[in-house]
Amino acid sequence: MPVDILKNPLRGDGLSSTDGLATGSVATDARAALALYANCPVKHQTKLQKFDDLAARIQVEEVWLKLESERMGLGSFKALGAAYAIAKQAASRADSGDTDAMSKALCGETYICASAGNHGLSVAAGAQLFGANAVVVLADTVPEGFADRLRTKGAEVVRAGADYEASMEVSKQMAAENGWNLLSDGSWLGYWQPAQDVMEGYLIMGHEAADQMDQPPTHVFLQAGVGGLAAACTAVARERWGDDVTVIVVEPSAAPALLESIKAGTSVDTTGPVSSMGRLDCKTPSHLALKYLAAEADYFTTIDDQTVEACVGELGQIGVATSPSGGAGIAALLNLEDLQHLDLDAKSRVLCYISEGPA
Repeated sequence: MPVDILKNPLRGDGLSSTDGLATGSVATDARAALALYANCPVKHQTKLQKFDDLAARIQVEEVWLKLESERMGLGSFKALGAAYAIAKQAASRADSGDTDAMSKALCGETYICASAGNHGLSVAAGAQLFGANAVVVLADTVPEGFADRLRTKGAEVVRAGADYEASMEVSKQMAAENGWNLLSDGSWLGYWQPAQDVMEGYLIMGHEAADQMDQPPTHVFLQAGVGGLAAACTAVARERWGDDVTVIVVEPSAAPALLESIKAGTSVDTTGPVSSMGRLDCKTPSHLALKYLAAEADYFTTIDDQTVEACVGELGQIGVATSPSGGAGIAALLNLEDLQHLDLDAKSRVLCYISEGPA
């Protein structure tokens, strides 16, 4: 069950101080991303599907799921992030309409990241498309299946660290030592522009969902690791629907980095066991995402592994194949004991993102 829920005390005002946090801000204008995506050879719009049985279960008007498992053949929304950031750099060196020039624009460059799997796939795919090399650092907890998928995309895989945070430190060190491009989907003091570009790519998904809905949602549930998806989709929600939509950010109870940071009024590191929501199991928030969500999200909540795993099984029975990471948002919606607490009622229309396919 959701084990903690916090009505955002910073809504509208944001953090009182950004001392010690990364400069920069979340990108909210999707025009550049949409224009570049229009030239992508494997672009396509993923499905938005209404599930009447889920709506009836919790007695709301509609439940919509944005299904990202087929995104660009990479299996998750993260295909829109790092690959877009790399494409943006390639376009700065070559005419984005010149396919041959773009394919060679980044020859000699190397991009490195730490990943729990999907971000690394996006880095690998983006690097391969534009002539660059990719190195992906994986923690010991990442399944070898992800490592194999990365290698098929041409990436060099480095195993280092007991958890994501440790693998991130290794990627930073390797980037500095070798003069490589560190491409993280998180941001911290002294590092923000690449992460901003990654989140800018995620705006595409949010605008697709908005275009596909007949009516605006009243509520949006967004799962979060470092917070990139949550920040980007909240930015789209505010642009397209204003303050009429309620945004709920969902994290693993083992990694409530955003929730605890909101309580503290600044970025904090959290501790906890390893979560089965591996791509969300991030103990430190992205500074850009935190700053934006502090002002724009309405609620923060956590959910435990057992509840999400059960929900993933139920989703599979109705044809939605995902992982605990991909299904955390809808799991929180379906397992809230007091829906009235969030003003969910028979007239509510809820949007959730199934952010990846099965692990």
